[in-house]
Amino acid sequence: MEKEHQTAARPTEDDKPIDQVIDDDGDPDYVDEEEIAALGQSLVYAILDYAPPEDIQKLIDDDAPLWYQDEDGWSALHAAASVEDAELVKKLLKEGAPWNLADNTGNTAGDVALSLNDEESYRAIRDAGLRSELIIQLLASHGEEADALVLKEEDNTALGSTDKFLSSRLRYTTDAYGQEICMVQSEDGTEVGVMMGWEREIMQETVRRLCGSQSSVHAGLKVLNVGFGLGIIDSFFQSLPTPPSTHAIIEPHPDVLRHMREQGWYDKKGVIILEGRWQDFVGTKTLEDITFDAVYTDTFSEDYDALRRFFDHVPKLLAGPDARFSFFNGLGATNALFYDVYTHLSELNLADLGIDVEWEDVDVATQDSEDRWGKTREYFTQRLYRLPVGRIRTKTMQP
Repeated sequence: MEKEHQTAARPTEDDKPIDQVIDDDGDPDYVDEEEIAALGQSLVYAILDYAPPEDIQKLIDDDAPLWYQDEDGWSALHAAASVEDAELVKKLLKEGAPWNLADNTGNTAGDVALSLNDEESYRAIRDAGLRSELIIQLLASHGEEADALVLKEEDNTALGSTDKFLSSRLRYTTDAYGQEICMVQSEDGTEVGVMMGWEREIMQETVRRLCGSQSSVHAGLKVLNVGFGLGIIDSFFQSLPTPPSTHAIIEPHPDVLRHMREQGWYDKKGVIILEGRWQDFVGTKTLEDITFDAVYTDTFSEDYDALRRFFDHVPKLLAGPDARFSFFNGLGATNALFYDVYTHLSELNLADLGIDVEWEDVDVATQDSEDRWGKTREYFTQRLYRLPVGRIRTKTMQP
């Protein structure tokens, strides 16, 4: 990715740092926004002009804002990534440059580095994102609020709020290709897929990885699924050589529960439907005496914090070292950098709980996927889906 620009005027030796800029009345709290913008723009253009390191350092020392974005949305970090200067990328991050700023086309500095195959710069930006999120988690665990560079903005619509989603009407329908889809209407009237048929391959492979090689698969596994959706993964569980001996499904949405009843799920042998949110059952007396051979969760409108809270219960839900856990790995999946950060973050959080994760890449970019699913698939735009399968870590015996 390259960016055309016009050279901006550089600050002179007489220019003062921002914290020394005052108004005509001598107010030390006054900040000249034009001065700030000029410094930020000068820093971006200096990097794009391959200015000497000392000139760039002078601008940083003069408090050029590292959060500044020009008219195209480019920041100093975007500029450093575009000139493939990994050392400068690391320096800017160390100085406090936001790792997750997106330009007007939705690309972060990490995306710029990725497009140039600059692995060193990309890893530096991704790892900065990981550190940021881990620090936020640490502060939250101590009851402190962080000024977070969060991956997910506050969303009080049905797409981001569980309460709003559960009070929204869902529509089950069949598209022009004969595929069943489940839709929810957003605040602006746009319909978004709660679950779509393109996920079928993911769900089939997930069940194969969760159950296929388990020694007790022919005796009937004990399975827990959180979030029914279209019932794709639950149908694959039921299609195992021997259907699960216990198949618990947690589902809170009344429209989904009505659909399940119409489809006969309440009458299936071994199926237990728990009507409510997972928080109503997991970690409570309802499930305290039950463990499972396979656990899967795929909720809608919950963020990573909610998923991480579910992670906390996984070790007690799994029946033993051969039992397996997976989740729909779709958070941040409209951006390659955010998706990578979430993937690594989940692996680290599960490792802290004694769950080791193996990943499998599933190519979901089929030839006709763009036309087939259109805007309803905007919640997942990556070519590769990273499928996680976690197992309880077994202690190695010391000699």
